[in-house]
Amino acid sequence: MDFLGPRNYTVVTDFILLGLTDDPVLRVILFVIILCIYLVTISGNLSTIVLIRTSSQLHHPMYFFLSHLAFADMCFSTSVTPNMLVNFLVQRNPISYHGCGMQLGSTAVFGTVECFLLATMAYDRFVAICNPLLYSTKMSTRVCVQLLIVAYVGGFLNASSFIICFYFLFFCGPNHVNHFFCDFAPLVELSCSEISILVVVPSFTSGSVIVVTVFAILVSYIYILVTILKMNSNEGRHKAFSTCSSHLTVVTLFYGTITFIYAMPKSTFSTDQNKVVSVFYTVVIPMLNPIIYSLQNKEIKGALKRVLRKKTFS
Repeated sequence: MDFLGPRNYTVVTDFILLGLTDDPVLRVILFVIILCIYLVTISGNLSTIVLIRTSSQLHHPMYFFLSHLAFADMCFSTSVTPNMLVNFLVQRNPISYHGCGMQLGSTAVFGTVECFLLATMAYDRFVAICNPLLYSTKMSTRVCVQLLIVAYVGGFLNASSFIICFYFLFFCGPNHVNHFFCDFAPLVELSCSEISILVVVPSFTSGSVIVVTVFAILVSYIYILVTILKMNSNEGRHKAFSTCSSHLTVVTLFYGTITFIYAMPKSTFSTDQNKVVSVFYTVVIPMLNPIIYSLQNKEIKGALKRVLRKKTFS
């Protein structure tokens, strides 16, 4: 079988990323827009991390996981965006064979970490609303660290399946990747190998991550919904729901785009549509997450106001 053949036979030493468009005017416009988005992404997520670390009011498990979600968003966007920006400025943007493997692996790591963190945050809300008396025990510092380790280990295990299968692929030309980053599907299309097993393994690992995390989120929110409906006061219901609204918005955006790209049949949308949706979940969503939490979460808004007030009067 070809995918077990010696690595010395690989012909392709780099790849050319075709990017989003060939139109020179549109490339300049997109460069400015995506550069602004990237700067907001870095500043917004970095501010979220600093705010959570420095505000004692936010030293709770939910915000501990939120700070790591912000870190994952920054790394996820940084894995793709800088190279995309370079692609807008140059006619030919090669990426080395190993550089492509690193980009593929880094996007898989932090994309998977985000899935696990969103599921963990749903579990945190489930414990806080359904078992408030046991919250300090079930979400102790030790438990939070263990859940975080699971998220990162899961990310590296999922990424390793993509990286290993990538290095087993045999590329004999052409080397033009019809995407703005080294995604696995367009790379498989360029391969000359027998690819059945090499496609199944990453599909199975990433599919398992999505199914497990979506299941955890759904079960958590079913229990949360039942608990909220049993509450007698409207004020209690509103307060309980308000603590979940920002997380639900982020979950809907993230898993909605992933479902569109990886779950829908390829025949139902074009490669260009795939690129547009990929821009949304690799570039736009990491920018939106801190904005969503800062606008919808009262504790974060309160902590931000206190920080700004201190700086104003200092």
